[in-house]
Amino acid sequence: MMRERRAAAERVAAQLFEAEKAIDLALQKTASLVGMLSSAHTEARLSAMVGQAAIERGTGAMGELMRARREIVETHKELSATQIQIGLGQVAFGEGFEKLAPAEPEVAQKRLQAVG
Repeated sequence: MMRERRAAAERVAAQLFEAEKAIDLALQKTASLVGMLSSAHTEARLSAMVGQAAIERGTGAMGELMRARREIVETHKELSATQIQIGLGQVAFGEGFEKLAPAEPEVAQKRLQAVG
């Protein structure tokens, strides 16, 4: 039974990582588009009123994508808890990315070191 659980968990993890990557890519592409709209607007020497609605829609899309990213992160957290519940807490899934626990800003700053 453990073999079946692990196989199922590996399939779920693969889909989860694909979804996370897709959302991040969509965020990157949308941010690039909004930046380009602003640059093109300046280059074309257009009034601030021209194209405003398009820029607003683009930034609105970014907000929606951030909400989607927040939800997929919460999904990831829930699946991590499920992993422990089904006896796979010691099994690492993924592509070697380090999973860090959320930290308070002052704790995160303590980990930073000056490079010089």
